[in-house]
Amino acid sequence: MSNSTKQAFRGPLIIISGPSGSGKSTLVKELLKDKSMPLEGAISVTTRKMRPFEVDGVDYFFWDKMKFQDGVSKGSFLEWAEVYGNYYGTLISEVDARRTRGIGVVLEIDVQGAGQIRKTGAISKSIFVVPPDMNACEARLRSRGTETEETLAKRLASAKQEMEQAAEYDFKVVNDDLEKAVVKIKDLIRPLFIER
Repeated sequence: MSNSTKQAFRGPLIIISGPSGSGKSTLVKELLKDKSMPLEGAISVTTRKMRPFEVDGVDYFFWDKMKFQDGVSKGSFLEWAEVYGNYYGTLISEVDARRTRGIGVVLEIDVQGAGQIRKTGAISKSIFVVPPDMNACEARLRSRGTETEETLAKRLASAKQEMEQAAEYDFKVVNDDLEKAVVKIKDLIRPLFIER
C-alpha cells in the first residue's frame, strides 16, 4: 500500500474507571509519565469551583452551568455527567485533536461516562481498576483526610455499586501494588500503538 493510500494512524481511546479509593488517579498519573508511547490525558470540563492549587485549562476547563448546558445541547461532549450537583464532561474536540495526530488518549472517567462512550463504539480499550478489597478502599479514602463520615459512607456505597459494573470493561486490574498495576496496564495498551 502506498503512503498516499494508507490511512493515517488514529490514536487509541483508553478508558480507565474505578471506584473512589481504587487508586485510578495515581495509576493514570504514572501511566502518563511513560514517554515510550504517545499518550496524553484529555482535560475535562467541570462546573465545580476551582480549588486554590488548580489552573484553568490545565487541571480542568472551569465553565459555568449555562455554558456547560449549551455545550450539551450543541453535542460538544463525548460524555458528561452530573455528580453531586456539578457537571463534568469530556469535549469531543479535546479527544479528536489528539487522536487525529496519532496520540492515544486516556480518559479517567466514571462508569456512567464510560457507558455513554461505549454506546458510540469509540473505545479502543476499557480498564476497570479495583482495590484489593473494600477495607483497602476505605483506608485509602480515610488517608486523604478530606471525607466526613457521611461522605465516606456515600463513597463506599457508590464504590460497591460501581464494582458491579466491572464486567462491562475489557479488563479488570487489581491495584494492590502500584508498580505492578502500572506495568499491567502498559502491557494491555502497548499493542494499541502498533500501526495496522
